[in-house]
Amino acid sequence: MSEKPRFTILENRGLLAVAGPDRVSFLQGLVSNDMEKITPDRAVYAALLTPQGKFLYDFFVFEMDGDLILDCERAGLEGLKKKLSIYKLRADVTLEDRSGDLCVSAVFGDGALTALGLPHETGAALAFGDGNAYTDPRLTDIGGRAVLASGQAEAALTAVGFSPTEPSDYDHLRLKLGLPDGSRDLIADKSILLESGFSELNGVDWDKGCFMGQELTARTKYRGLIKKRLMPITFDGPPPEPGTPVMAKDKNAGEVRSSLTTDDGGLGIALIRLEALDNSSDLKAGGVSVTPTRPDWMADEL
Repeated sequence: MSEKPRFTILENRGLLAVAGPDRVSFLQGLVSNDMEKITPDRAVYAALLTPQGKFLYDFFVFEMDGDLILDCERAGLEGLKKKLSIYKLRADVTLEDRSGDLCVSAVFGDGALTALGLPHETGAALAFGDGNAYTDPRLTDIGGRAVLASGQAEAALTAVGFSPTEPSDYDHLRLKLGLPDGSRDLIADKSILLESGFSELNGVDWDKGCFMGQELTARTKYRGLIKKRLMPITFDGPPPEPGTPVMAKDKNAGEVRSSLTTDDGGLGIALIRLEALDNSSDLKAGGVSVTPTRPDWMADEL
C-alpha cells in the first residue's frame, strides 16, 4: 500500500542563521562538511566536534536569502550559538536565532519530493513558497524538509498535496532506516562520527581539509578502528529506557538510544558492538529481546 505525501512540523527543531561576509570561511574551518558546496540548490549535513573529535552538535545547512541557515536541535541551539561565538574572533559574521519566525517540516511518503519540485538526489534544494525546501542530504528514502514562515507551513504544504500527520509517523520511518537523531542517539563529548554513520550519510567531506576534530576522525577511518555502530533494532516487547545496556548473555554488547513503541513491540536505534552481530539472537535489553539489522546504506567496512 503506497503512502501519500505527508508532513509534520518538527517542533523540536530550531534554525540558526549565520550571516556576514565571512560566513562560509568561518564555518568551513569548524564543521565536518564542505561549506563551499552550499548553494541555493544544495544543502549539506554536518557536525561540530570537540578538538578531540567527539560529537557536539549535528545540523543541516542550507542557503536562504544569502545567509547560511543551520537546521538544528532546538534544545541545543543556544549552546551551539555560544560555542560558535567562541570561535568568531575577528570573523565578520553574525549569529541569529530564527526559530521564532521560521519552522521546519519533515515531508515524506510517496511523491513527497516530487510535490515540492525536488529531485531524488540527496541535498537537492530550492526556493519554496516564502522559504526553502531540500531533499534530506543523508538519504532520499527519508524524504525532505521544508522551512517556511511559522504559521504558514500547514497551508503551503496542504496546497501542494500533503496531508498532516504526527511526528511519531516520521520517527517510525527514521528508526526503520536507522538514521540517528542528534542528541537522542549520539552522546556529546563521547560519540564519534564514524560509529554514527556520518561517512555513509554524507556528513563528512574527506577532501575539504582541516576542521575541528578532523585529525582523530581521519585517523579512525584510515586505521579501521571502528568496533561499534549505531544501527536499527526491533524489540519483541515494549522498548526499555534510553541508555539501557544491550547484553549478550552476561557480556555488554551495546546500548539502547532512541526508540518508539509499536503494536508488535518496538523500534529503536542502539550502539552495537560489531562482534555481537555474529550471535545477535542472544541479545536482550532490559529483559526484552533485541534484533539489530544492518541497513542497506551502511558499509561493511569504512
